[in-house]
Amino acid sequence: MRKLSGVLLIDDDETTNFLNHRLLKRMDLTDNIRTFVNGKQAFDYLYNVSNNNYEGGSSDYFQPELILLDINMPVMDGFEMLDLYERLDPEFRKGIIMAVLTTSTHPQDTESSKKYSAEYLTKPLTADKVKMLLDKHFEKEKREA
Repeated sequence: MRKLSGVLLIDDDETTNFLNHRLLKRMDLTDNIRTFVNGKQAFDYLYNVSNNNYEGGSSDYFQPELILLDINMPVMDGFEMLDLYERLDPEFRKGIIMAVLTTSTHPQDTESSKKYSAEYLTKPLTADKVKMLLDKHFEKEKREA
């Protein structure tokens, strides 16, 4: 399995971000992981990356291939962030897998995530859930090659 170019973790719970970051590092999934505590921070970051609006040599900026997004957050929740994300350049979004990672099992939330073509995962994040995402979205690259 090749390493991903990067992963964004978007959750207002610092402990969740810490544990998810640790899991991804242990799995050696990527060398680039950024965490954000609300959708606005994450969207601003993605907007800047999609428009090359950052210093070229900065390792703080990368185009992620996987985004794990919580729904219930202050400032801007996950669905508000997804609304804005959908407005970014489709070419930029094409290489990104979006996964809603939440404690909610409410049917309305699961339906809303389908509207955005986002995977729906319940917390906690586990190695098995990560592997399922990788197999579904990134292993097909090998089969198509």
